[in-house]
Amino acid sequence: MKKLSKRQFNSFVNNPVMEDYALRYAPKSFRRWSEFAVASSALGGIAYLADFAIGGSITLSYGFSNALPAILVVAAIIFLTGIPIAYYAARYNIDMDLLTRGAGFGYYGSTLTSLIYASFTIIYFSLEGSVMSQALTVYFGIPLALSYVVASVSIIPLVIYGMTFLSKLQVWTQPLWLALLVLPLIVIATKQPQIFTHWTHFLGSHGQGTFNALFFGAAAGVTLSLIAQIGEQVDYLRFMPDLTEHNKRAWWRAVLLAGPGWVILGAAKQIGGSVLASFASPLVGPVKADQPIQMYLHALHLWIPSVAMALTIGTFFVLISQVKINVTNAYSGSLSWSNFFSRIFHAHPGRVVWLILNVGIALTLMELGVFNFLSAVLGFYSNVAVAWIGALVADLVINKPILKLSPSYIEFRRGHLYHFNPVGFGAMIIASIVSITAYFGLFGATLAAFSSFLSLILAFVLSPMIAIITRGRYYIARTSPEIVQLSGELNCKVCDFSFETRDMMHCPHHQGTICSLCCSLEANCHDLCKAPGLQIETQLGENTVMEREEDI
Repeated sequence: MKKLSKRQFNSFVNNPVMEDYALRYAPKSFRRWSEFAVASSALGGIAYLADFAIGGSITLSYGFSNALPAILVVAAIIFLTGIPIAYYAARYNIDMDLLTRGAGFGYYGSTLTSLIYASFTIIYFSLEGSVMSQALTVYFGIPLALSYVVASVSIIPLVIYGMTFLSKLQVWTQPLWLALLVLPLIVIATKQPQIFTHWTHFLGSHGQGTFNALFFGAAAGVTLSLIAQIGEQVDYLRFMPDLTEHNKRAWWRAVLLAGPGWVILGAAKQIGGSVLASFASPLVGPVKADQPIQMYLHALHLWIPSVAMALTIGTFFVLISQVKINVTNAYSGSLSWSNFFSRIFHAHPGRVVWLILNVGIALTLMELGVFNFLSAVLGFYSNVAVAWIGALVADLVINKPILKLSPSYIEFRRGHLYHFNPVGFGAMIIASIVSITAYFGLFGATLAAFSSFLSLILAFVLSPMIAIITRGRYYIARTSPEIVQLSGELNCKVCDFSFETRDMMHCPHHQGTICSLCCSLEANCHDLCKAPGLQIETQLGENTVMEREEDI
C-alpha cells in the first residue's frame, strides 16, 4: 500500500493564537479565560451602532406606535431562541458552524448555513463600517469613499490574533464606551425632556399615529435580521471553561448574559436610536436622521455649545463603538469562511486569509452604498437567517430532549456525520423558499409583512416533523468506539499534532486516529469510513457507544 505523506500547514494555521481553532473544538488547554472574561469579551462585541440606525430607520418609516412594539416583540423572540444555542455552544466548546452540523443539518448541509452566517457578518460589517465612515467624513472632511477604505482596512490588524487580543480590547474599552453610550440620552432628559413626548407621538413617513399590523410586521422583519447575532456571541462563548459544580452559577450567569442577554442591551440601543432619530429628523431631515453621528452631534450640542467639541466627542464614541463591533464581525466572518471553503476546496490556508476576504467583500458593499438600502437588505435577509435559527433551535429543544431522535450531544466530526440531514437542512430550505416568496408579495400584503415570522414558525414546526418521518436516521453515520475508551490527547496520523480525544476519530483510509480538521480537508478518502462494510455504528440505536462519546 502506498504510504500517505504527512499534511503540512502554513504558519497561519500552525499558530494557535492566530488560528484560534477556527475549524475545530476549542480544547481545554486553550481555554484559559474566566467566565467573566469570556462574557465581557462577548458583550463588547455588541457595541455596534447599527442598532441605533435600525431603531431610527424603522421609526422614521413606521412611526413610534409600530417601531417600539416591533423592537420589544423581536427582542423576546431573539432572547428565547438564543438560550439553547448559547448553552450547547458553551457546553461543547464549538462555534456556530460546528453546532449547526450536529443539530440537524449534516456535514455538507451546514455549508449553506456557513454562507448565510458569513453573509450576516459581511452585511453588518458594511453597515457598521458605513456608520464609522460617516463619522470620519463629517469630522475630517475626507471623501466618503476614502473613509470606507480607512474604516475597513484598519480593522484587519486588530483581528489577526483572534480571541487573545480581542478579549483585552473589549474589556479595556468597555467602561468608557458604556459612559458615552448613555450620555446623549442623559443630555436630552436633562435639557429637553419634552423630546421624549415628541418621540411617543412621532408618526414616521407613513403618517399614521396608531398601531398598524402591516407596518409592525415590516418593522419586525428588519429587526429580526439580528437573530443571527447569537452566532457572534457563540464565537466567544465557545471559550468558556468547562461546566462544573464549583463554577455552575458563574458559568450560567455568563452564558445567559453574554449569549441571549445581548439582545437586552441591543433592544435598549434600538429604542435609544428611535428617540434620537425622532429628535434629529426636524434638524437634518429624515434622510440623515438615522445616521448615528448626526444623532449624537445634535444631542450633545444641547449640552456643549461648541459644535467642534460636540462633534469631537460624538466622533470618538462612534469610532470606539465601530471598532469594537467590526473586530467581532471580521473575526466571526473569518471563522465562517474558513468552515465554508474547507468543505468546498478541502484546503485551509488559515483564518487570516479569509479575514481579508471578508473585509474586502464588506468594503465593496460599502462603496456600493449598502447603508442607503438598510431596511430592504435586512428585511430580505431576515427570512433566511430566521429559517436557519428556527430549525436549529427546534432540534436543540424538541428533537433532542423531547423526541430523543437527535443525539443528546453535538457531533461535529465529518467522519461521523451524514453529508445532509433533511431534518434541519430541509426545514430551513422549505421555510426560506416559502417566506421569501411571501416577502415579495405572492401571498398577499399580510404575509409579505410577516414573512419573517412565517419563516420562523415553518422552520420550527418542520424540523421535528421531518425528524419523526425520518426517525432520526440521518444524524450519525458511524462512531469510533475505540477512541471513546481513551483519554487525554491523541496523535493525528495525518498532521502529526496531538489533540484532545473529543477532536479525534478512527480513519480506515489512514489506518489510525485522525483529527477533525485533517478529516475535513481529506479529498482522497471518498468517505471510506462510512462505506456499508466499514461502518462501526450506523444508527442511534447503539446508545451505549454514543453515551460514552458524550462523556468525553
